[in-house]
Amino acid sequence: MSKDGLFTDGSENFAPRANAIPLSDVDTSKSGEASIGQLVSNASEQISSLVRSELELAKTELAAAAKKGGIGAGLFGAAGVVALYSSFFFFFFLAELLSHLWFDRWAAFLIVFLIMLVLAGVLALLGLKNVKKVKSPEKTIASAKELKNVIPGSKGSKELTNPQSGLYT
Repeated sequence: MSKDGLFTDGSENFAPRANAIPLSDVDTSKSGEASIGQLVSNASEQISSLVRSELELAKTELAAAAKKGGIGAGLFGAAGVVALYSSFFFFFFLAELLSHLWFDRWAAFLIVFLIMLVLAGVLALLGLKNVKKVKSPEKTIASAKELKNVIPGSKGSKELTNPQSGLYT
């Protein structure tokens, strides 16, 4: 439990807290002396106060959760960037390994470059294949075309093609 009384695992410089929980003693009448109207008024004020308090608590908890989620997303993004830049070193290592074992250095780097181009081409073709699978919203288009027959006064409606069949005939 942090020093602010909240159960958070975040850093110490971020302390989410409810700044104003509107709690007050609204039942100030003596027992048995309040009218029904006064009791109903007191009850509605207490319910309203309780709802406001619960909203403040929810906002406080969500602030802590959002902070943790944001930090997690940032760390995940940083891991992706590091992994992306690490791939450069893998290809450099592969070229050095090929040059050390079988090829001249320039040939090894050329082979790795060609491997990278082929890999990029295969990924591009797979992406293009998936993009071509995207279809137009056929059901929505058919439904929109059907609206011409439903809406009175539109070009496709039967009302225009047969003027004798109106609302009052």
